[in-house]
Amino acid sequence: MKHSPLLQAKNLRYSFNEAGIPTHVLKDVSMELLPGEITSIVGPSGCGKSTLLYLLGLLDRPDSGDIFLHEKDVLKCDDQTRTVLRNHKLGFVFQFHFLIKELSVLDNVALPMRKAGHSATTSHKKARNVLDKFGLLDKASRFPHKLSGGEQQRVAIARAIINSPSLILADEPTGNLDSENSKIVYSVLSKLATEENISVLLVTHNIELAQSCNRVIRMRDGRIIE
Repeated sequence: MKHSPLLQAKNLRYSFNEAGIPTHVLKDVSMELLPGEITSIVGPSGCGKSTLLYLLGLLDRPDSGDIFLHEKDVLKCDDQTRTVLRNHKLGFVFQFHFLIKELSVLDNVALPMRKAGHSATTSHKKARNVLDKFGLLDKASRFPHKLSGGEQQRVAIARAIINSPSLILADEPTGNLDSENSKIVYSVLSKLATEENISVLLVTHNIELAQSCNRVIRMRDGRIIE
């Protein structure tokens, strides 16, 4: 049974001006993401991979084109609506985990729910459940600097899914990890996609990791080449 696309991007163009000279970063990029799949984007540095991720994550707007999330035209939404969609439909994982060093693991994971207006009790209960799923419940009271690099990134993924997003956008999530921890992080993302029917979009330079995904999108000079 073929699933309807979770996200559709059509003919995205994006450029910026430097000293009055336009630089075209994305050139008519179109793609679809399906629920339950991990899709990787690969290509040389500067080809537009991260820019595309930021546009799909509603962190910026393209010069032209369309983005549909759950068939909703998100480019026609105002900034407040886009913020709500980011908080409830999207989860972000980056190369650097961006955990708050002054907060415990539990409070770091619970933070998105607290920002969404949930009580501390409700947020901590959900955070404990997610940490347990990732095998990190025994680390709940620790602070980030007491964790290994792989554990910190798994905590960042736990934080990204606390609000039950439909789509996880991951920009070089294993870029600072060794091969063993990279496999663990990929395994966590793969399990999420399969068991939670989440779509995962993964930007990476790691070809072995990319080829483990359901689909590989290759980019060059601002275009998708296959």
